[in-house]
Amino acid sequence: MTYFSKNGQLKRGYNVYIDAAADDMGTQMDVGLLILEEGDTFTIEEPEKETAVLLFEGKVCYEWAGKSVEADRPDCFHHEAYCLLAGRGEKITLTARTHSELYIQKTRNGKPFEAVLYTPDTVQTQHAGNKGELLGCMEREIKTFFDHDNAPFSNMDLGEVLNHPGKWSSYPPQHHPQPAGDFYRVADPPGCGAGFANGEIYQTGQNGLAVITSGFHSQTAAPGYAMCYAWGIRHLEGDPWLKTRIDDEEHAWLWKPDANDHIYQG
Repeated sequence: MTYFSKNGQLKRGYNVYIDAAADDMGTQMDVGLLILEEGDTFTIEEPEKETAVLLFEGKVCYEWAGKSVEADRPDCFHHEAYCLLAGRGEKITLTARTHSELYIQKTRNGKPFEAVLYTPDTVQTQHAGNKGELLGCMEREIKTFFDHDNAPFSNMDLGEVLNHPGKWSSYPPQHHPQPAGDFYRVADPPGCGAGFANGEIYQTGQNGLAVITSGFHSQTAAPGYAMCYAWGIRHLEGDPWLKTRIDDEEHAWLWKPDANDHIYQG
């Protein structure tokens, strides 16, 4: 597990978090944050990589393959996402109508495919932990833009988790062999959370990135501060992520129907 933030270094334009060719860190993916001001235009054209462009906040015009779509997302806590997934060689032009911030994820993919724009109408949302499990301590919203089910042509997956204040996500602790990255946004940037991976604990905050390549992991948001994080997973050759979840046996009892009966409630 590696965690880092570049808030003090963020600039207008494309901010590199991971360059797979230079500092892959095991993810096999490029990760970056694109910051645009009104009127700015940014072009992406990767000859060997597929690209996902997720709008965190702002108003942006997406243009590709003769198509043009105006996307408006004031924030990622109250509004659903726009996410464009384009195959290698596809030219993407992004034009900002207001200050905008976009998460960008890329990976190598030799298979050509037609670009797909995932919109608020197509976001898959799972309301997890809201049936009284663990006294409601892991209530959260898991959102999927694309995965192996609806985009089997892609070598990666992308979604978001809305981590409610004071609640846990990716819990009980679990792992999967495919490498992953979590990119964090905080409703009130002074707020923070905590991540747990392989016995390490790290503080999470606005525009931080956690890279998890092995081991059990979970995380939580501080009381009073909602967090939204983009989760990206890179399929392994011959071993795609198929909603794979391997639970930590030490905490397996938490899944039992009567788990609440064994939790001390004061």
